[in-house]
Formats: sequence, C-alpha cells, structure tokens
Amino acid sequence: IFEMDADFSHNPADLFKLYTACELGADLAIGSRYVKGVNVVNWPMSRILLSYGASKYVRWITRMQIHDTTAGFVCYKASLLRKFNLNKIKFVGYAFQIEMKFKAWLLKAQIVEVPVIFTDRSRGHSKMSGGIISEAVFGVLKMKISSLLGKLDI
Repeated sequence: IFEMDADFSHNPADLFKLYTACELGADLAIGSRYVKGVNVVNWPMSRILLSYGASKYVRWITRMQIHDTTAGFVCYKASLLRKFNLNKIKFVGYAFQIEMKFKAWLLKAQIVEVPVIFTDRSRGHSKMSGGIISEAVFGVLKMKISSLLGKLDI
C-alpha cells in the first residue's frame, strides 16, 4: 500500500523502487530524501533545515535508525498495517508520518530507506504551521515516553 503526495513532489517512477524493496523483504519502504545526503530540489534553505533537523531530532529521541523520519513517500506491506490499530494514531499533522514509522519500528518491522529525489511542488501550498511543528516536537517526546512506560497503543 503506497502513500505519496499528489502534487508530483514524489516521482511516480520511484514507486517501482519502493515496491521492489517490499518485494525483497521490507515491511516498510521509505522514499528517503536523506539516506544519501540531502536530495531535495527547489526548497528554500529554511525548509530544508526544518525538515532535515526534524528528522535528526526524531532519530535522536526515538533511537530509530531512519534518516528521513518525516517522509510521506512510503510503501507498506498490508500485513504490517494489519498489526496497527489505526484508530489509535494520535497525530494529525506531518507527525503522523513519524508515528507510523515509530510504531512499525516498535513492531520490529523490516524498514528500508530507498534514496529518492524530492522536488518541491509546482502548485498548491505547504500546510506547515506552528501547530504542526509543536505537535511534532512535543508529540514525539510524549510518544517516546509512553513507549518506555508501556503505554503506547500500537
């Protein structure tokens, strides 16, 4: 099951790379902007720093070995998604990407990052806001603490 932006920021040709990664054993394949440096086109430096910094922060807090924790270009095996109680997904902003990856990691899913080039949208606008950033910063901390206490619903 694929997830991707509908504004062609994610190249549809890369779907085959994600599918192949799952076909070869991954439960979750992430189209990663950061697994091999920074592969982003037409983003302002402030947005690159925010996104890259967010992934570093999440990696540090959660201890997941994922370089692009906020990526929205992913392929899930249906068998992995069946293990989730999707009604227990708490985050509503971009942080839900982090939550899904963290819960997959807690389930010991095989997670693979596939390098992709992300190109900024040519139409539409970003939904980034202070509330979304706050949810990610504080929500990730709360999620990690809940997991340590055995109180995180997967």
